[in-house]
Amino acid sequence: MRVKFPAIILILLATFIFARESAAAPFPALDFSIHPADSPDQVVDSIKLLMLLTLLSLAPAFLIMMTSFARIIIVLSLLRNALGVPMVPTNQIIIGLTLFLTIFIMAPTYKLINEQAIGPYQNNQISLEEAQALGAGPLRDFMLRQTREKDLGLFISLAGMEKPERPEDVPLHVVIPSFVISELKTAFEIGFLIFVPFLVIDMAVASILMSMGMFMLPPIMIALPFKLLLFVMVDGWYLVVKSLVESFR
Repeated sequence: MRVKFPAIILILLATFIFARESAAAPFPALDFSIHPADSPDQVVDSIKLLMLLTLLSLAPAFLIMMTSFARIIIVLSLLRNALGVPMVPTNQIIIGLTLFLTIFIMAPTYKLINEQAIGPYQNNQISLEEAQALGAGPLRDFMLRQTREKDLGLFISLAGMEKPERPEDVPLHVVIPSFVISELKTAFEIGFLIFVPFLVIDMAVASILMSMGMFMLPPIMIALPFKLLLFVMVDGWYLVVKSLVESFR
């Protein structure tokens, strides 16, 4: 439920804006009532509407599993634990920062999808099937750039497929799980590198306290100010965000 929080805020904001502008620019209403159809086209339109609502319910899963969202939020969560402050920044701030970094990273990909698929389809230049095929291309290219060959080969073998000759021949149901496990491995590798300097500080403080005979004083309490000082002095948020964004290029 926490992951859906930013989406709910955006939906409420969009509803408020549309309500204020409805007098100047009215938009068509949606009718969910059940009544006999006058033509088969009305039944088809109703089915399309139900399919669209179903896809919207799966939008959080698409956002997490098919974009840079998973890697960013895992790294930021591990950073928070490495600092020793598991509730600062709050979950809302972490999720909000992750969401907007995801939008920033995925903007070129979504721009290509809009130019190649959504725009021509809205202008009735291509069919829905062609739009789906063209729109999947940029997203597939993005995921394949971040996917390890070993992970991709695993799911190709599990699917019983022959090795594709071109990236375009790899179906999305193989690319997506390969991309997800590659993202998880990459996120934990980055998190390990972030943990190392803070772990050194914890070990140094614990050794000093033991040598002084202060066994009852928690080392975490003493190490926390030094870890925060180190993180601020090296401009940690700048370095972490820069490293995350550049890791997708």
